[in-house]
Amino acid sequence: MKIDQEKLTEKAIELLQKLISIQSFSGEEHQTAEAIENWFKTFDIPFDRENNNVIAKNKYWDDTKPTLLLNSHHDTVLPNQAYTRDPYDPQIIDGKLYGLGSNDAGGALVSLIATFTHFYASQDLSHNLLIAATAEEENAGPNSLRGLLPSLPKIDVAIVGEPTLMNLAIAEKGLVVFDAVVKGTPSHAAHPNDDNSIYKAIKVLDWFKNYRFEKVSEALGEVKLTVTQINAGSQHNVVPAHTDLVIDVRVNDHYSNKEIADILKAEAPCELQERSLRLNSSSIDINHPLVQSGIKLGRGTYGSPTLSDQAALTCQSMKLGPGDSTRSHSADEYIYVNEIEEGIDIYIKLLKGFLQ
Repeated sequence: MKIDQEKLTEKAIELLQKLISIQSFSGEEHQTAEAIENWFKTFDIPFDRENNNVIAKNKYWDDTKPTLLLNSHHDTVLPNQAYTRDPYDPQIIDGKLYGLGSNDAGGALVSLIATFTHFYASQDLSHNLLIAATAEEENAGPNSLRGLLPSLPKIDVAIVGEPTLMNLAIAEKGLVVFDAVVKGTPSHAAHPNDDNSIYKAIKVLDWFKNYRFEKVSEALGEVKLTVTQINAGSQHNVVPAHTDLVIDVRVNDHYSNKEIADILKAEAPCELQERSLRLNSSSIDINHPLVQSGIKLGRGTYGSPTLSDQAALTCQSMKLGPGDSTRSHSADEYIYVNEIEEGIDIYIKLLKGFLQ
């Protein structure tokens, strides 16, 4: 039996208010996981829980069919000091639902949960539906979607719920962070020294500033390389032995993170060491039926510069959800109630065009 969409939307907004009222920093999401469990209990939907991740399958699951994953997260960052409102008080004022995690990514999460519930008892779908309300997205923790994936069935395509104004983020940049060392000769500042690591770092900084990767993505543009930290020296009269840099590299879908690391380590005029290669770029073919279903609804497509749990997936995936990414991690975070209403409506229409 299909559940009325208007009623589902009302319950989804109530769930988001409940989630906002509960502190759920990364690694501390046990109470929000319980609130999500209560949703599934209310609608008589069997579910599983692994750590603070809550997972459910559609009623007529068929192992011979491909699987569509619906995923978003229920952890939050810490509220910043510029808040003027109680971050855990989910008030609706002038159509805005305020509260920590309302926009990132509570609105997307409850909209996907409502959408899954709408389709839960549908028969003859082209794909299985799997929903995962996951933890530790904000800190890429071990009990996030990445840690959950080995326990899940094979996933063929995914929608990751993040605030995109309900436009289709069909590609997402990956990330590699490098630690760089510019070496020199230590000495007393009073003596001549032609091998000062700080002065040598000037040329290195200039090299990073002007370096360009050859392949440019239609969706994501160039690989973006940015020096974000520099550190050297311990006291005024000592020339340091080395100057340390941190380089943030946002990777487009034409390179793997390993390729980026290999290129930079071979060409950079200093020693480089990557911290991790696991946060690769993500994408979905613009001709994929899921994308085409969204385009038929008038939704735009774009490439996203920000990371999400898409980085954990190896299947084709897109990022899509109500809310605006520019509000994420901001003071007095909010989402418009009508964005959630629109989000659920578009999600349902998108999946109808894809699954039926």
